[in-house]
Amino acid sequence: MLQMMMGGKVYETAGFKQAMDSNYYPLQNMMKTVDYLKNRDDIDIVTMQFGQYQPLLAPEAVQASKSPKFWWQQMGRARMSLAAQSNTDPVSKDDPSVPLTKCARLDACVRKCFNSDPPICMQVNVTQKGKDDPDPTQHDILLVWDYGPGSQVPTLLNLTMVCPYAPPVAPKY
Repeated sequence: MLQMMMGGKVYETAGFKQAMDSNYYPLQNMMKTVDYLKNRDDIDIVTMQFGQYQPLLAPEAVQASKSPKFWWQQMGRARMSLAAQSNTDPVSKDDPSVPLTKCARLDACVRKCFNSDPPICMQVNVTQKGKDDPDPTQHDILLVWDYGPGSQVPTLLNLTMVCPYAPPVAPKY
């Protein structure tokens, strides 16, 4: 249980954010990342899901000084939580489809970034709910697109994974 509760905290660091964002921003970096993923045999960017590509791009960052399995445990928990929550928001202004769950919308937004021509940059953030937030034990996802002036086509995805509240852990003496 302790490992599950501390999951989000280990990714709520400037080092993790920089390691991730350097793959998706600026556009030149995102284009290199798209080429890198397209040339791999172990992933398909047309069908990939959030959580699958990060270990390929920044394996040390996603391990968070733990085992490689830690990422997959944390991603699995986040995906299960988001898949259990209905969604009412469209993918974007230029894609009015409304995926059924928050997890499905997250995947659709990520695929949009990687599969658009040119690709759409992303900036990633990880935060944690407060103990008094609604549904403090559930993950949430905030997906906010930036658009150019007068455009319906997004130029940047601000992706924030909101992890469940975890009470502070008392220091061991």
